[in-house]
Amino acid sequence: MARAVNVAIVGAGLVGSAFINSLQSLRLSSITYNVILIARSSKALVSKQYTPLPLQTWSSDLAAASSSSVLSPGDLAAYLEKSPIPVILVDNTSNETLARVYPRLLQQGVSIATPNKKAFSSEYGLWTAIFEASANLNGAEKRGLVYHESTVGAGLPVISTLKDLVATGDEIVKIEGIVSGTLSYIFNEFSTIGEEEVKKFSDVVLKAKGLGYTEPDPREDLNGLDVARKLTILARLSGLEVQSASSFPVQSLIPTALESVEEVSDFLARLPEYDAETEKLRRNAAAEGKVLRFVGKVDLSDGVSERVKVGIEKYDSSHPFASLKGSDNVIAFHTKRYGRNPLIVQGAGAGAEVTAMGVLADVIKIAERIAT
Repeated sequence: MARAVNVAIVGAGLVGSAFINSLQSLRLSSITYNVILIARSSKALVSKQYTPLPLQTWSSDLAAASSSSVLSPGDLAAYLEKSPIPVILVDNTSNETLARVYPRLLQQGVSIATPNKKAFSSEYGLWTAIFEASANLNGAEKRGLVYHESTVGAGLPVISTLKDLVATGDEIVKIEGIVSGTLSYIFNEFSTIGEEEVKKFSDVVLKAKGLGYTEPDPREDLNGLDVARKLTILARLSGLEVQSASSFPVQSLIPTALESVEEVSDFLARLPEYDAETEKLRRNAAAEGKVLRFVGKVDLSDGVSERVKVGIEKYDSSHPFASLKGSDNVIAFHTKRYGRNPLIVQGAGAGAEVTAMGVLADVIKIAERIAT
Protein backbone atom coordinates (compact mmCIF):
# COMPACT_ATOMS: atom_id res chain seq x y z
CA MET A 1 0.00 0.00 0.00
CA ALA A 2 1.29 3.48 -0.89
CA ARG A 3 2.24 5.78 1.95
CA ALA A 4 -0.14 8.72 2.40
CA VAL A 5 -0.80 11.90 4.35
CA ASN A 6 -3.79 14.19 4.57
CA VAL A 7 -3.23 17.87 3.75
CA ALA A 8 -5.36 20.82 4.92
CA ILE A 9 -4.71 24.08 3.08
CA VAL A 10 -5.69 27.37 4.71
CA GLY A 11 -5.14 30.40 2.49
CA ALA A 12 -5.99 30.07 -1.19
CA GLY A 13 -4.78 33.40 -2.52
CA LEU A 14 -1.68 33.88 -4.67
CA VAL A 15 0.62 31.66 -2.61
CA GLY A 16 -2.10 29.14 -1.81
CA SER A 17 -3.13 28.80 -5.46
CA ALA A 18 0.50 28.37 -6.53
CA PHE A 19 0.94 25.75 -3.80
CA ILE A 20 -2.08 23.74 -4.97
CA ASN A 21 -0.90 23.90 -8.58
CA SER A 22 2.57 22.74 -7.55
CA LEU A 23 1.14 19.92 -5.43
CA GLN A 24 -0.92 18.73 -8.40
CA SER A 25 2.21 18.71 -10.56
CA LEU A 26 4.24 16.46 -8.27
CA ARG A 27 5.72 13.53 -10.13
CA LEU A 28 7.56 10.38 -9.05
CA SER A 29 6.42 10.73 -5.44
CA SER A 30 6.16 7.60 -3.33
CA ILE A 31 3.71 9.41 -1.05
CA THR A 32 0.07 10.21 -1.78
CA TYR A 33 -1.05 13.70 -0.70
CA ASN A 34 -4.79 13.71 0.02
CA VAL A 35 -6.10 17.28 0.21
CA ILE A 36 -9.02 17.19 2.66
CA LEU A 37 -9.58 20.92 3.23
CA ILE A 38 -9.10 24.12 1.23
CA ALA A 39 -10.11 27.35 2.94
CA ARG A 40 -9.92 31.09 2.54
CA SER A 41 -11.20 33.74 4.89
CA SER A 42 -14.81 33.60 3.67
CA LYS A 43 -15.33 30.06 2.32
CA ALA A 44 -14.06 26.51 2.71
CA LEU A 45 -14.17 23.06 1.16
CA VAL A 46 -14.12 20.41 3.88
CA SER A 47 -14.11 16.66 3.37
CA LYS A 48 -16.07 15.47 6.40
CA GLN A 49 -15.16 11.86 5.68
CA TYR A 50 -11.45 12.74 5.20
CA THR A 51 -11.54 11.54 1.58
CA PRO A 52 -9.56 13.51 -1.05
CA LEU A 53 -11.15 16.61 -2.56
CA PRO A 54 -11.08 16.86 -6.40
CA LEU A 55 -8.27 19.30 -7.13
CA GLN A 56 -9.10 19.72 -10.81
CA THR A 57 -12.12 21.86 -9.90
CA TRP A 58 -11.02 23.23 -6.53
CA SER A 59 -11.19 26.91 -7.51
CA SER A 60 -14.76 26.82 -8.87
CA ASP A 61 -15.87 24.50 -6.07
CA LEU A 62 -14.50 26.91 -3.47
CA ALA A 63 -16.15 29.88 -5.16
CA ALA A 64 -19.49 28.05 -5.02
CA ALA A 65 -19.12 27.02 -1.39
CA SER A 66 -21.30 28.50 1.33
CA SER A 67 -19.88 31.11 3.67
CA SER A 68 -21.15 28.98 6.56
CA SER A 69 -18.56 26.34 5.63
CA VAL A 70 -15.70 28.31 7.22
CA LEU A 71 -14.18 26.73 10.33
CA SER A 72 -12.96 28.76 13.28
CA PRO A 73 -9.37 28.05 14.36
CA GLY A 74 -10.73 25.94 17.22
CA ASP A 75 -13.06 23.96 14.96
CA LEU A 76 -10.25 23.51 12.45
CA ALA A 77 -8.05 22.05 15.18
CA ALA A 78 -10.82 19.68 16.28
CA TYR A 79 -11.33 18.52 12.69
CA LEU A 80 -7.63 17.90 12.02
CA GLU A 81 -7.09 16.09 15.31
CA LYS A 82 -9.56 13.42 14.16
CA SER A 83 -7.78 12.70 10.87
CA PRO A 84 -7.46 8.90 10.49
CA ILE A 85 -3.94 9.21 9.01
CA PRO A 86 -1.12 11.71 9.62
CA VAL A 87 -2.15 15.22 8.62
CA ILE A 88 -0.27 18.38 7.63
CA LEU A 89 -1.74 21.88 8.01
CA VAL A 90 -0.47 24.21 5.29
CA ASP A 91 -1.08 27.72 6.60
CA ASN A 92 -0.55 30.17 3.74
CA THR A 93 -1.97 33.10 5.70
CA SER A 94 -0.49 35.83 7.87
CA ASN A 95 -3.20 35.20 10.47
CA GLU A 96 -1.89 35.54 14.03
CA THR A 97 -5.07 34.05 15.52
CA LEU A 98 -4.49 30.83 13.61
CA ALA A 99 -0.81 30.88 14.59
CA ARG A 100 -1.83 30.84 18.25
CA VAL A 101 -3.52 27.48 17.70
CA TYR A 102 -0.23 25.91 16.51
CA PRO A 103 0.78 24.61 19.98
CA ARG A 104 -2.53 22.77 20.40
CA LEU A 105 -2.27 21.28 16.91
CA LEU A 106 1.30 20.13 17.40
CA GLN A 107 0.50 18.55 20.77
CA GLN A 108 -2.24 16.53 19.07
CA GLY A 109 0.09 15.26 16.33
CA VAL A 110 -0.88 17.70 13.56
CA SER A 111 2.18 18.85 11.59
CA ILE A 112 2.51 22.33 10.12
CA ALA A 113 4.21 23.86 7.06
CA THR A 114 3.83 27.61 6.75
CA PRO A 115 5.21 30.95 5.50
CA ASN A 116 3.30 32.74 8.31
CA LYS A 117 5.95 35.02 9.86
CA LYS A 118 3.67 36.12 12.70
CA ALA A 119 3.78 32.66 14.23
CA PHE A 120 7.53 32.91 14.74
CA SER A 121 8.13 36.65 15.23
CA SER A 122 5.42 37.65 17.70
CA GLU A 123 6.12 37.52 21.44
CA TYR A 124 8.80 35.07 22.53
CA GLY A 125 6.28 33.09 24.56
CA LEU A 126 4.47 31.94 21.41
CA TRP A 127 7.79 30.88 19.85
CA THR A 128 8.67 28.72 22.86
CA ALA A 129 5.14 27.31 23.07
CA ILE A 130 5.27 26.21 19.42
CA PHE A 131 8.59 24.42 19.66
CA GLU A 132 7.91 22.92 23.09
CA ALA A 133 4.65 21.53 21.70
CA SER A 134 6.53 20.01 18.77
CA ALA A 135 9.21 18.39 20.92
CA ASN A 136 8.64 14.70 21.64
CA LEU A 137 10.24 14.73 25.07
CA ASN A 138 9.43 11.23 26.27
CA GLY A 139 9.05 9.41 22.97
CA ALA A 140 5.61 8.11 23.92
CA GLU A 141 3.55 10.85 22.31
CA LYS A 142 3.20 11.55 18.63
CA ARG A 143 3.84 15.26 18.33
CA GLY A 144 3.48 17.21 15.12
CA LEU A 145 6.42 18.64 13.19
CA VAL A 146 6.70 22.32 12.27
CA TYR A 147 8.64 23.64 9.25
CA HIS A 148 8.73 27.31 8.25
CA GLU A 149 11.44 27.77 5.63
CA SER A 150 9.40 30.31 3.68
CA THR A 151 9.05 32.74 6.59
CA VAL A 152 12.42 34.19 5.53
CA GLY A 153 13.54 34.40 1.91
CA ALA A 154 10.51 32.68 0.32
CA GLY A 155 11.96 29.54 -1.34
CA LEU A 156 15.60 30.31 -0.55
CA PRO A 157 17.29 27.83 1.82
CA VAL A 158 17.91 30.42 4.54
CA ILE A 159 16.42 28.80 7.64
CA SER A 160 17.58 25.29 6.76
CA THR A 161 21.11 26.61 6.19
CA LEU A 162 21.13 28.41 9.54
CA LYS A 163 19.74 25.37 11.35
CA ASP A 164 22.39 23.14 9.77
CA LEU A 165 25.18 25.53 10.81
CA VAL A 166 23.94 25.56 14.41
CA ALA A 167 23.19 21.83 14.56
CA THR A 168 26.67 20.89 13.32
CA GLY A 169 28.35 23.00 15.98
CA ASP A 170 29.37 26.07 14.00
CA GLU A 171 29.47 29.37 15.86
CA ILE A 172 27.35 32.16 14.40
CA VAL A 173 29.28 35.44 14.49
CA LYS A 174 27.02 37.66 12.39
CA ILE A 175 24.14 37.41 9.94
CA GLU A 176 23.42 40.30 7.62
CA GLY A 177 20.99 40.33 4.79
CA ILE A 178 18.66 42.06 2.40
CA VAL A 179 15.50 40.10 3.09
CA SER A 180 12.77 42.29 1.62
CA GLY A 181 12.22 41.91 -2.11
CA THR A 182 10.42 45.26 -2.12
CA LEU A 183 13.17 47.22 -0.39
CA SER A 184 15.82 45.35 -2.35
CA TYR A 185 14.28 46.60 -5.59
CA ILE A 186 13.80 50.15 -4.29
CA PHE A 187 17.40 50.59 -3.14
CA ASN A 188 18.90 48.72 -6.11
CA GLU A 189 17.15 51.30 -8.31
CA PHE A 190 17.71 54.34 -6.11
CA SER A 191 21.38 53.91 -5.19
CA THR A 192 23.48 52.34 -7.93
CA ILE A 193 27.14 51.85 -8.72
CA GLY A 194 28.27 54.58 -11.13
CA GLU A 195 25.07 56.64 -10.69
CA GLU A 196 24.29 56.78 -14.42
CA GLU A 197 20.90 58.30 -13.71
CA VAL A 198 19.82 60.03 -10.50
CA LYS A 199 16.35 58.91 -9.46
CA LYS A 200 14.10 60.40 -6.82
CA PHE A 201 13.23 58.07 -3.97
CA SER A 202 9.50 58.81 -4.28
CA ASP A 203 9.58 57.99 -7.99
CA VAL A 204 11.22 54.63 -7.31
CA VAL A 205 8.58 53.83 -4.68
CA LEU A 206 5.83 54.65 -7.19
CA LYS A 207 7.51 52.48 -9.83
CA ALA A 208 7.82 49.59 -7.39
CA LYS A 209 4.13 49.90 -6.53
CA GLY A 210 3.21 49.96 -10.22
CA LEU A 211 5.19 46.77 -10.81
CA GLY A 212 3.41 45.03 -7.94
CA TYR A 213 6.51 44.79 -5.74
CA THR A 214 4.96 46.65 -2.81
CA GLU A 215 1.90 45.98 -0.73
CA PRO A 216 -1.22 47.93 -1.82
CA ASP A 217 -0.17 50.35 0.92
CA PRO A 218 3.61 50.79 0.44
CA ARG A 219 3.96 51.95 4.02
CA GLU A 220 3.64 48.30 5.07
CA ASP A 221 7.00 47.78 3.33
CA LEU A 222 8.59 51.13 4.14
CA ASN A 223 8.05 50.85 7.90
CA GLY A 224 10.66 48.08 8.08
CA LEU A 225 8.43 45.74 10.12
CA ASP A 226 8.52 42.94 7.54
CA VAL A 227 12.32 42.92 7.72
CA ALA A 228 12.18 43.12 11.52
CA ARG A 229 9.96 40.03 11.68
CA LYS A 230 12.40 38.05 9.53
CA LEU A 231 15.37 39.20 11.62
CA THR A 232 13.54 38.17 14.77
CA ILE A 233 13.27 34.65 13.39
CA LEU A 234 16.94 34.50 12.36
CA ALA A 235 18.07 35.91 15.71
CA ARG A 236 16.02 33.36 17.66
CA LEU A 237 17.37 30.49 15.59
CA SER A 238 20.86 31.82 16.34
CA GLY A 239 20.20 31.54 20.07
CA LEU A 240 19.08 35.06 21.00
CA GLU A 241 15.93 35.42 23.09
CA VAL A 242 14.51 38.32 21.09
CA GLN A 243 11.23 39.25 22.74
CA SER A 244 9.47 40.63 19.65
CA ALA A 245 10.00 42.38 16.32
CA SER A 246 9.68 45.73 18.09
CA SER A 247 12.28 45.06 20.79
CA PHE A 248 15.27 46.29 18.75
CA PRO A 249 16.06 49.32 16.55
CA VAL A 250 14.10 49.38 13.28
CA GLN A 251 14.54 52.31 10.91
CA SER A 252 11.31 53.37 9.24
CA LEU A 253 11.48 54.94 5.78
CA ILE A 254 8.20 56.74 6.39
CA PRO A 255 8.84 60.45 7.09
CA THR A 256 7.67 61.31 10.61
CA ALA A 257 5.34 64.01 9.33
CA LEU A 258 3.55 61.47 7.11
CA GLU A 259 3.02 58.75 9.71
CA SER A 260 -0.49 60.00 10.51
CA VAL A 261 -1.63 60.40 6.89
CA GLU A 262 -4.63 58.13 6.41
CA GLU A 263 -5.05 57.64 2.67
CA VAL A 264 -2.42 55.86 0.57
CA SER A 265 -2.94 58.35 -2.27
CA ASP A 266 -2.29 61.29 0.06
CA PHE A 267 0.86 59.64 1.40
CA LEU A 268 2.23 59.02 -2.09
CA ALA A 269 1.33 62.57 -3.17
CA ARG A 270 3.30 64.07 -0.27
CA LEU A 271 6.28 61.68 -0.30
CA PRO A 272 8.20 63.80 -2.88
CA GLU A 273 8.38 66.58 -0.28
CA TYR A 274 10.97 64.49 1.54
CA ASP A 275 13.11 63.38 -1.39
CA ALA A 276 15.86 65.79 -0.31
CA GLU A 277 16.47 63.74 2.84
CA THR A 278 17.03 60.43 1.03
CA GLU A 279 18.96 62.18 -1.75
CA LYS A 280 21.41 63.56 0.83
CA LEU A 281 22.03 60.04 2.13
CA ARG A 282 22.57 58.76 -1.42
CA ARG A 283 25.00 61.55 -2.32
CA ASN A 284 27.03 61.07 0.86
CA ALA A 285 27.35 57.35 0.16
CA ALA A 286 28.28 57.98 -3.48
CA ALA A 287 31.00 60.41 -2.38
CA GLU A 288 32.59 57.51 -0.48
CA GLY A 289 32.21 55.18 -3.47
CA LYS A 290 29.41 53.31 -1.72
CA VAL A 291 25.74 52.48 -2.23
CA LEU A 292 22.80 52.35 0.16
CA ARG A 293 21.00 49.13 1.03
CA PHE A 294 18.23 48.36 3.54
CA VAL A 295 19.68 45.61 5.69
CA GLY A 296 18.93 43.53 8.74
CA LYS A 297 21.76 42.44 11.04
CA VAL A 298 22.12 39.88 13.81
CA ASP A 299 25.49 40.37 15.51
CA LEU A 300 26.74 37.94 18.15
CA SER A 301 30.27 39.39 18.25
CA ASP A 302 31.81 40.24 21.61
CA GLY A 303 31.26 43.79 22.81
CA VAL A 304 28.37 44.61 20.49
CA SER A 305 25.67 46.73 22.16
CA GLU A 306 22.94 46.23 19.55
CA ARG A 307 22.60 42.53 18.75
CA VAL A 308 19.79 43.02 16.23
CA LYS A 309 19.00 46.07 14.10
CA VAL A 310 17.30 46.98 10.85
CA GLY A 311 17.99 50.00 8.66
CA ILE A 312 19.97 51.68 5.89
CA GLU A 313 23.64 50.71 5.58
CA LYS A 314 26.43 51.77 3.19
CA TYR A 315 28.43 49.21 1.19
CA ASP A 316 31.48 49.42 -1.05
CA SER A 317 30.93 48.71 -4.73
CA SER A 318 32.90 45.46 -4.34
CA HIS A 319 30.51 44.09 -1.70
CA PRO A 320 28.04 41.38 -2.81
CA PHE A 321 25.15 43.50 -1.54
CA ALA A 322 26.13 46.39 -3.83
CA SER A 323 25.79 44.39 -7.03
CA LEU A 324 22.37 42.94 -6.22
CA LYS A 325 19.81 43.26 -9.01
CA GLY A 326 16.04 43.52 -9.15
CA SER A 327 14.17 42.28 -6.10
CA ASP A 328 16.62 39.52 -5.13
CA ASN A 329 17.37 38.67 -1.51
CA VAL A 330 20.84 37.96 -0.19
CA ILE A 331 21.91 36.69 3.24
CA ALA A 332 25.50 36.38 4.45
CA PHE A 333 26.32 34.01 7.32
CA HIS A 334 29.56 34.96 9.07
CA THR A 335 30.60 32.01 11.22
CA LYS A 336 33.69 30.67 12.95
CA ARG A 337 33.88 27.83 10.46
CA TYR A 338 33.54 30.00 7.35
CA GLY A 339 36.07 32.57 8.57
CA ARG A 340 36.62 35.62 6.38
CA ASN A 341 34.47 34.38 3.51
CA PRO A 342 30.84 34.21 4.62
CA LEU A 343 28.39 31.63 3.35
CA ILE A 344 26.06 33.54 1.03
CA VAL A 345 22.54 32.58 -0.01
CA GLN A 346 21.15 34.68 -2.85
CA GLY A 347 18.20 34.61 -5.24
CA ALA A 348 14.55 35.46 -5.65
CA GLY A 349 13.22 36.10 -2.17
CA ALA A 350 9.66 37.10 -3.00
CA GLY A 351 6.81 35.99 -5.23
CA ALA A 352 4.01 33.46 -5.05
CA GLU A 353 5.71 30.72 -7.07
CA VAL A 354 8.99 30.62 -5.13
CA THR A 355 7.20 30.98 -1.79
CA ALA A 356 4.88 28.10 -2.68
CA MET A 357 7.91 26.04 -3.69
CA GLY A 358 9.45 26.58 -0.27
CA VAL A 359 6.21 25.57 1.46
CA LEU A 360 5.82 22.47 -0.72
CA ALA A 361 9.41 21.44 -0.01
CA ASP A 362 8.58 21.62 3.72
CA VAL A 363 5.43 19.54 3.19
CA ILE A 364 7.48 16.88 1.40
CA LYS A 365 10.06 16.81 4.21
CA ILE A 366 7.33 16.40 6.80
CA ALA A 367 5.53 13.72 4.78
CA GLU A 368 8.70 11.70 4.40
CA ARG A 369 8.90 11.52 8.19
CA ILE A 370 5.26 10.93 9.12
CA ALA A 371 3.49 9.24 6.18
CA THR A 372 1.91 5.86 6.89
